[in-house]
Amino acid sequence: MSDMLRAPAEVTYADELAYLESVDTGPKPFSWRLSPRMVRLFVLGSERADGLDREIPQKWFGDRSFVERSIVTLASDRGLLLIGDPGTGKSWLAELLSAAICGNSTLVVQGTAGTTEDHIKYSWNVSMVIARGQSRESMIPSPIMTAMERGVIGRFEELTRSTSDVQDALISILSEKYVAIPELDQDNIVFAQPGFSIIATANSRDRGVNDLSSALKRRFNFVRIPVVTNKRSEAEIVRFRTEELLRRHRIELEVPPTLLDILLQSFADLRAAASAATSDDEKLESALSTAEQIGVLEDAVLHSQFFGDRTLRAGTLAGSLVGSLARRSPEDLAILNKYLHGVVEPRAKADGGDWDGFLDGGRQAIASLS
Repeated sequence: MSDMLRAPAEVTYADELAYLESVDTGPKPFSWRLSPRMVRLFVLGSERADGLDREIPQKWFGDRSFVERSIVTLASDRGLLLIGDPGTGKSWLAELLSAAICGNSTLVVQGTAGTTEDHIKYSWNVSMVIARGQSRESMIPSPIMTAMERGVIGRFEELTRSTSDVQDALISILSEKYVAIPELDQDNIVFAQPGFSIIATANSRDRGVNDLSSALKRRFNFVRIPVVTNKRSEAEIVRFRTEELLRRHRIELEVPPTLLDILLQSFADLRAAASAATSDDEKLESALSTAEQIGVLEDAVLHSQFFGDRTLRAGTLAGSLVGSLARRSPEDLAILNKYLHGVVEPRAKADGGDWDGFLDGGRQAIASLS
């Protein structure tokens, strides 16, 4: 792990997964490493009633029913489509499920406008084709084809970002469960092994980019992941991700609970203002997602570590918030300035403390960008 910038879930939690596998006595579909109950426990964390002799921490924060429906879908022969706004944890849930079920979350295709059929089927090693001709040895299988051959889970990120040709190719894989290789005369079909499935994600804000066809929708079970609105749940997510960041960077820096409360309240205020806005010019370009909230805190923590006194302060947090959310000038700067004067300033006068430092830091950041 020390040689990886970010280790996949099956590496980060290898000890937990091995422990759960050793005590798992439940029925396992196909070639799953863990039973469905243990997969759920790995994702959502253990409770005293589970009777384990060690604690399994919660890794994904959301409704239990979403996780259970996802697991049940993967135990069938249908694909799983996780759909929701940016920052709702779709990709993280897909990674955790893949790690728990098959011990490999890295067979991933990233959907973009440039994604082609080759990316989900196969391509060729040109030099080997020239030297020896087309054969299975000179073929380069895609992550999806590799998942089919191994009977494990393949992942497709941002499905609606890929073109209709790519989506159409995925239909045949999900329905027929094989890929034909017409260039070969023999050994020219790759059949999916038991346990193969696909977890795809889609951004609900990408509606209209490349909408899914009715045929492709029928091959997926949809699980809609809502935006986290519960302040306590969002605090747990932000705290979990921040602690992970600090461990990865080997930083010993405490995030004061009061500053975490200020960050959460600021995002809640800005979301409320966006909901009340009557035009796009009155809304921040940012989606104000939980992921962006984590990014603001990460930026403030690293700035405090490398350019401050290794203490996270309210002014630094405000500077990171303005720097991260002010993407349009002057529109976003005007919205943030209005928020500081209309909401933060009265709160600072009434409560003082860290709100004073947050106000000053925000003003300085806006002045530097104006």
